Amino acid sequence: MRFYLYYLVLLSFSSVISTYGPHQRAQKTGDILLGGLFPMHFGVTSKDQDLAARPESTECVRYNFRGFRWLQAMIFAIEEINNSSTLLPNITLGYRIFDTCNTVSKALEATLSFVAQNKIDSLNLDEFCNCTDHIPSTIAVVGASGSAVSTAVANLLGLFYIPQISYASSSRLLSNKNQFKSFMRTIPTDEHQATAMADIIDYFQWNWVIAVASDDEYGRPGIEKFEKEMEERDICIHLSELISQYFEEWQIQGLVDRIENSSAKVIVVFASGPDIEPLIKEMVRRNITDRIWLASEAWATTSLIAKPEYLDVVVGTIGFALRAGEIPGFKDFLQEVTPKKSSHNEFVREFWEETFNCYLEDSQRLRDSENGSTSFRPLCTGEEDIMGAETPYLDYTHLRISYNVYVAVHSIAQALQDILTCIPGRGLFSNNSCADIKKIEAWQVLKQLRHLNFSNSMGEKVHFDENADPSGNYTIINWHRSPEDGSVVFEEVGFYNMRAKRGVQLFIDNTKILWNGYNTEVPFSNCSEDCEPGTRKGIIESMPTCCFECTECSEGEYSDHKDASVCTKCPNDSWSNENHTSCFLKEIEFLSWTEPFGIALALCSVLGVFLTAFVMGVFIRFRNTPIVKATNRELSYLLLFSLICCFSSSLIFIGEPQDWTCRLRQPAFGISFVLCISCILVKTNRVLLVFEAKIPTSLHRKWWGLNLQFLLVFLFTFVQVMICVVWLYNAPPASYRNHDIDEIIFITCNEGSMMALGFLIGYTCLLAAICFFFAFKSRKLPENFTEAKFITFSMLIFFIVWISFIPAYFSTYGKFVSAVEVIAILASSFGLLACIFFNKVYIILFKPSRNTIEEVRCSTAAHSFKVAAKATLRHSSASRKRSSSVGGSCASTPSSSISLKTNDNDSPSGQQRIHKPRVSFGSGTVTLSLSFEESRKNSMK
Repeated sequence: MRFYLYYLVLLSFSSVISTYGPHQRAQKTGDILLGGLFPMHFGVTSKDQDLAARPESTECVRYNFRGFRWLQAMIFAIEEINNSSTLLPNITLGYRIFDTCNTVSKALEATLSFVAQNKIDSLNLDEFCNCTDHIPSTIAVVGASGSAVSTAVANLLGLFYIPQISYASSSRLLSNKNQFKSFMRTIPTDEHQATAMADIIDYFQWNWVIAVASDDEYGRPGIEKFEKEMEERDICIHLSELISQYFEEWQIQGLVDRIENSSAKVIVVFASGPDIEPLIKEMVRRNITDRIWLASEAWATTSLIAKPEYLDVVVGTIGFALRAGEIPGFKDFLQEVTPKKSSHNEFVREFWEETFNCYLEDSQRLRDSENGSTSFRPLCTGEEDIMGAETPYLDYTHLRISYNVYVAVHSIAQALQDILTCIPGRGLFSNNSCADIKKIEAWQVLKQLRHLNFSNSMGEKVHFDENADPSGNYTIINWHRSPEDGSVVFEEVGFYNMRAKRGVQLFIDNTKILWNGYNTEVPFSNCSEDCEPGTRKGIIESMPTCCFECTECSEGEYSDHKDASVCTKCPNDSWSNENHTSCFLKEIEFLSWTEPFGIALALCSVLGVFLTAFVMGVFIRFRNTPIVKATNRELSYLLLFSLICCFSSSLIFIGEPQDWTCRLRQPAFGISFVLCISCILVKTNRVLLVFEAKIPTSLHRKWWGLNLQFLLVFLFTFVQVMICVVWLYNAPPASYRNHDIDEIIFITCNEGSMMALGFLIGYTCLLAAICFFFAFKSRKLPENFTEAKFITFSMLIFFIVWISFIPAYFSTYGKFVSAVEVIAILASSFGLLACIFFNKVYIILFKPSRNTIEEVRCSTAAHSFKVAAKATLRHSSASRKRSSSVGGSCASTPSSSISLKTNDNDSPSGQQRIHKPRVSFGSGTVTLSLSFEESRKNSMK
């Protein structure tokens, strides 16, 4: 602050107090004065100040025709307002406009002239100079253009609350009202432009780009926001570089080397025309024409770059341009400019000289050329035809920045109009008072501008938000080559609507875009080739995420579009095809009635039922024959019925599993087999006890009565029934779709509790083991009387089947689980049926001679004699041992516990005697008649 005060003190000592600021200016007096800052030049000469002598003011170079048009737009708007009878009547607006030369130092030099006059009285400098005759205070400033320049100007103007309305400064940093209190603008902020650029890159599916930004307050914040937007979209920036028009040649060449060596083909540039021009020149020199440029609004339409000599490099550029506006009468105003008519505008003389490449009389540059310091040019008359000149100044077809200048001037005028028409009690100031238009101060204008809301000449609403930013849209342009003269044509190819919802803000007409000036195919700018459908992007270690390798989708996953980040898992009922580009419905499998394997198992089950039924029919038909009687026909009928149930239960395992079939099949199988094994167990144990009983008594007959046999069968079966009831109550089986197998859905039964299934099978095997024990023990009983030997074989088969079943059951999956159990049921059922009944059916049907009472008696008697003989031998042996121990005495003892009653009747000579022994067993007494035709010789032995 002290620096500014001292600087103002020095200015007050100048010989001409009324001419603060740079000498070259456009100035016109009025009741209220507006300031203007415009880039009449693109930059200044670069000189090393060694301070050996007084530093000289830097010289502005490279004339900016568009900047002069912007200045003319401000003058045109002020004159239009002064000529209006409705807007600020009886009040004349004046202006003081300076050249910033697109640099901060020149802009601050001009800005100091604005604030100096405004604060000259407050500094109390009357003792140094006579300051009574001075120009009016500047109540508002229009400008500057570049964000870096506006940032410096805003810091100074904000100290004195002088409103500043910029027409081309879009840096988002300027939205900070805590730092830039008096800054406003008529151009949208870069906050939206960076998002729009990222949306365009995403739209064209690029993911590998180069970012270049000006090394100032415009480029750095813009590219920072852009990088953040790119990160959200998973798009990579290969290079991020800063650039300036003041870079040394070696710096520019190094930057171009990095761009040339990069595989990225899209270059995003947040920079002004002067800053990007050295880079374009070097790329033109190297003829690097395979890059696509994405231009921010700061250079998207600049004449500095849009030159025919640069077109081979920049043709096809996609740029953001402000929406063009209309300024009625501005075209004629531009055409009327001449050096003689514009005495108040000193910039017209230089414009004329640059347009016609000549020097006007009394020109300082003419004197410099005579001294040899500048190139020679001919003299101008000042009457040349401006319409015949080729200059960007007359490019009024798309008024963008010029229109923003026009709106900025009218905004200030409308604020003054609101102050002029203010009604006391409704004002914006303390106690709702109004400001005095004749004594207006800058801070009052700033207050009124913040509450501005009006419609301009185009009918558009003009107002500023809480950050003093306007709402607006971007037009997207494409640089084409004119077929007539080879110049640049800015073709509108789309727009970006900031107020629309995200995702629908961008519109681009691809048919209008020409890449590199001729190609309609979108260029490729990705780190890696797109992954085809059926693959996904795989991460490459130590590389950005945009660089990847294509990896085929895993089984059961698919990708149906290019460059997929991840493969999508197919639904549970689907599986991926061979190329992993889509999913198809899985085949549903179960042990079906229609498949060959299911049909074979079903036929075997039906065959078993028919064979068992046939055996039962045979037993019923021949129920009074000795063999049927000897096998305990009641239990045999029950055994055959249980076998029918066993065969039938296997049918429940075939077909699509339903909840009810899952709950029925295991209990049906378990109960049927327990009923079967129980019958065999009771029958086998009964025979064993009878034949091993030394003296059959009534106790045996009572204990092994038929009712008790059925009771035991019922009790054994009831235990299995209770196991099934508990199982079904606590964990009932249910139908289950198994999706774990590729390409197939197996419909199976979830057994609910494997422990319960283990108890069911375990209990059945326990009964079978007991049955096997008794059958093995009674295997040598009369063969025609009991099937103990065959029961032993059947139990062996049963154990082999079910021991093999356990590992097979747990090692198979899907429909084969049911098939394994069906095979086990059928194998064990056929084993029981064949071993126990087929031998007897064979005798009944094909050997009826063996199905006689004599055959049965013979077998029984033989077994009885054998048992008796063994008993006698054991008794005799024991007696001899006792006799030997007593002294060799011997006594006579009965030799058998079976009495044979012999009737010695008279018989003819030569005939044998008939012995009829009576043997009691079982539940009654059977008399067996045995005929022994032996010779007398043998009978006497």
